Amino acid sequence: MAKITFVDSSGTARTVEAQPGATVMEAAVKNGIPGIDAECGGACACATCHVYVDEVWRDKVGAPGAMEEDMLDFAHEVRQSSRLSCQIKVTEALDGLVVQTPERQA
Repeated sequence: MAKITFVDSSGTARTVEAQPGATVMEAAVKNGIPGIDAECGGACACATCHVYVDEVWRDKVGAPGAMEEDMLDFAHEVRQSSRLSCQIKVTEALDGLVVQTPERQA
């Protein structure tokens, strides 16, 4: 299991355990993390699971693919650290990952 910490826009942190092979979005939904709407269920067809990846983790998480970049155009307040959590696969290497949820989703 990998631990992922979700920090909301007010600074409240919630740490959950995620099964390797799942996505960060699936871990958020399973654990009731506020701020992850996941309207498309992880199909990379919306931008309602938008997160900001903590600077320390950006290289390990990697850059978004072309389809994800297209969907990020619909996200609210996109930053260089923006990713769609449905596109981040949980691995043991991501144990300790920290992401922030935006003030609101698109």
